[in-house]
Amino acid sequence: MTLEELVACDNAAQKMQTVSAAVEELLVAAQRQDRLTVGVYESAKLMNVDPDCVVLCLLAIDEEEEDDIALQIHFTLIQSFCCDNDINIVRVSGMQRLAQLLGEPAETQGTTEARDLHCLLVTNPHTDAWKSHSLVEVASYCEESRGNNQWVPYISLQER
Repeated sequence: MTLEELVACDNAAQKMQTVSAAVEELLVAAQRQDRLTVGVYESAKLMNVDPDCVVLCLLAIDEEEEDDIALQIHFTLIQSFCCDNDINIVRVSGMQRLAQLLGEPAETQGTTEARDLHCLLVTNPHTDAWKSHSLVEVASYCEESRGNNQWVPYISLQER
């Protein structure tokens, strides 16, 4: 491996860490400000009613769920809709970290059903202009990825 390749790999890893941190920060802020829609069906309903308010779609799945055909079909349909409506999309792994960020109970003991965290939408209602450094960072990463013909960029959320 040449020096240039080593530097490029290091820069890519650093960029991935920066974007992962921005996604985490964005999700926490969006939830706090009631700008987060959680769940595949809830997300589909919102996108059907008002796709213009959606600024980011996160599709979350871990490796052990990759064989879930129904989930993959939902993802394909959501991705298509997002592409048609110019909504940034990011694939995310690290469901436990995602649950931790959103304050999900560590273990549900039959009392409450865990929320479906496979699809998350960050919204920006038309009534105000919510500007977030994290949102700008993630949108920039999505645009850069599209420029490299990677239409649905991937990031991994690391457990802490």
